[in-house]
Amino acid sequence: MQDDDLIDQNTLFEVLENQLADNYPKEVTATLMRLRMTGHSRDEALELMACALAPEMYAVIERQESFNLERYAEHLALLPETPWLEEE
Repeated sequence: MQDDDLIDQNTLFEVLENQLADNYPKEVTATLMRLRMTGHSRDEALELMACALAPEMYAVIERQESFNLERYAEHLALLPETPWLEEE
């Protein structure tokens, strides 16, 4: 199994849908609403949000780190920009 297989798009979307259903963290729901209000379709918004979630999932799965809610919220707040992707 390759590293990419551990965190696929379907898994990211499933986690996002669970976060939306639980309204936790609240930043996820707020980000979806903000992106929708600025003209993004729901699918586009979820794709962008998955870009914010992926580094956190990677940190948990690959590096055995704790989920960093503060960093995740910061990434969500920057959307639709994704400067953290350029850092890697």
